[in-house]
Amino acid sequence: MQKIAENDESLKEISILKGAVENTNEAFVTIDKDSTVIFFNKAAERMFGYCRKDVIGRDLALILGPACREGHQRAVDHYVQTKKAKLIGHETEFQAMRKNGETFPASISFSVTTISDAFYFTGIVRELTETKALHAQVVQAERLAALGQMVAEISHEIKNPLTMIGGFARQLLRKISGEKEKAKLDVIVMEVERLEHLLSDLKDLYRPRQLKLIKVDIDELLQEVCSLAREHIKNSTIAIHFDAGAGIKMVDADRDKLKQVLLNVVKNSTEALAGGGTVSVVSEAAGENIRISVIDAGMGIPASMREKIFSPFFTTKEYGTGLGLSISKRIVDEHPGGIFSLESEEGKGTTVTITLPSHTGPCMLSVDRERD
Repeated sequence: MQKIAENDESLKEISILKGAVENTNEAFVTIDKDSTVIFFNKAAERMFGYCRKDVIGRDLALILGPACREGHQRAVDHYVQTKKAKLIGHETEFQAMRKNGETFPASISFSVTTISDAFYFTGIVRELTETKALHAQVVQAERLAALGQMVAEISHEIKNPLTMIGGFARQLLRKISGEKEKAKLDVIVMEVERLEHLLSDLKDLYRPRQLKLIKVDIDELLQEVCSLAREHIKNSTIAIHFDAGAGIKMVDADRDKLKQVLLNVVKNSTEALAGGGTVSVVSEAAGENIRISVIDAGMGIPASMREKIFSPFFTTKEYGTGLGLSISKRIVDEHPGGIFSLESEEGKGTTVTITLPSHTGPCMLSVDRERD
């Protein structure tokens, strides 16, 4: 009876361990000395894209990337011959490959089990795609913070003499009567103002931001943005049409910063319609998201320029700073789940799309992007 109870207890422990390994988030893959797969858990199926029945009994080379296959078999043969481990007990990073040919960063640690003089090797694999992405975001945030500090210091040093130059130029402009002299002073004043805007935009681009997320009615905000944009249109042949899709569309956003983005995008679209036309602003519910589209039928962006469109200081405007779209994209991307995208075809126009998750509950919080 005692032996039966012990056997039952052992079977229970084996069942618990098997269930734990089967349902863990890490991929467990066990092979024999010939690299034949004998265990392949659910996480391994999800990670590598193979069904278990397609892998069990086959060579592990099926699921390893080309760069790993030769080295893996060499390590297994080395252990079988010498009983000395190079990788066993250590975690190693490598580029894995899914069934569809997509590669991804992963880490793997090995263990070895001996049963009846036979060796069985188990690899525990963790996908590192999200970890690498988060690390890259942290590094980028640190770089931006350092750059932001430098920009703030340089801006401070430039702003004071720039303000004096602009002030003196405006004083002289009021006193001088000569047309040529006035024209030259006008240029000085205009260029000083452009540099002041540039310094302001630079601080916006590089300084860490704290988002104050609140519940925002997108249609109400877009009505306000369209009204403000209409007041600043100098060309009477340009119209702004707002099309609010069905339903109430609420998001969690920093209202002031989102308004800044939308005004900039709508303003860009009106400026693209040099010969007149309509800018269409559309809001719609798209599954669990709210999508805002700003569409113009302007000249569009040449294919050679599209890759640079979000680069700081790149602009197609004569007097633009080239920072508006960079700042707008960064603000939207900093919102949780926010996506800023732009599609354009030369001669046919441009569509800017902003996607934000729908409001899911009470929200009144701050997101400090310096720490993200």
